Amino acid sequence: METNRNQLIFHSMASKFNTLSIDIDIARTLGFDGLETSGAKISDFLQTGFTERELKERVGSLFLPGIGFLIDVERQGESRVEMLRETERLCQLAFAAGAKGIEAITGPLDTRALEKDAAKRHPGLYRGLVDLPTSEQTALTAANLQAVADIASNYGLIVYLEALSWTPLNTMDEQIRVIDLCRRDNVRIVIDFWHSYTSGDDPERIARLDKELIYGVHFCDSLTYAGGTPNEAVLRDVPTGDGVLDLQSWVDAVKATGYEGWWSCELFCNRQHQDNSYDVAAQLKALMERLILN
Repeated sequence: METNRNQLIFHSMASKFNTLSIDIDIARTLGFDGLETSGAKISDFLQTGFTERELKERVGSLFLPGIGFLIDVERQGESRVEMLRETERLCQLAFAAGAKGIEAITGPLDTRALEKDAAKRHPGLYRGLVDLPTSEQTALTAANLQAVADIASNYGLIVYLEALSWTPLNTMDEQIRVIDLCRRDNVRIVIDFWHSYTSGDDPERIARLDKELIYGVHFCDSLTYAGGTPNEAVLRDVPTGDGVLDLQSWVDAVKATGYEGWWSCELFCNRQHQDNSYDVAAQLKALMERLILN
């Protein structure tokens, strides 16, 4: 299906505490091209008794590029079985809403897993593949991503990978190796400015990406990162445009690849989460229009 160039997408994290219905209304009222939402918000909507038909009616013609998110995609053993069950459910929710993809995220989600002597200090904490050689991490993650992609293909969905910046395989080069080894044509990456910045990738690296590999962009900002394990809750607690990132440089780097797809305004600013979501969304859209469309 033909889509408009450089679509501006409202991200449900910019309206963290609101319902799916409100997020849809924000996106439609303010003239966003679409909505990137979560499986949790869709599930909450359906669990109250709304039907899938009513869900489709609420979404209407609004473009949903994807929904988040499948965490700890590298899980092994019995946890891998559970991860694949979660994949199936997320795909069902995406299909029900008319979304085009699902987001897969690398782990471990909890940064304590990276602490010195974490296995002893936090014996029950999920640590993923952090103790394995990079080659094994890559192979196991790729095998899991392949299984996820096969499930998603049954629903006609894209899987877009996002490596959290404190996890193994967090750089663009490492993610590309995973995708190459995965060997599935419905797998792409999402470029997240914050995760790229805190994992050591810069606009110059982004500009060298193959545009066909990019599924979408998370347009966001950061406070100053001084090294070590990045604290997402602290570093992302800033209005987009008020942080340290030269957002125009990041946007220009993505455009230098020839990419003309969707841009989603992910937001982790606590103050703005408590503000008027329509006002916050309007500010985000104006900033995106200025930096992306002009």
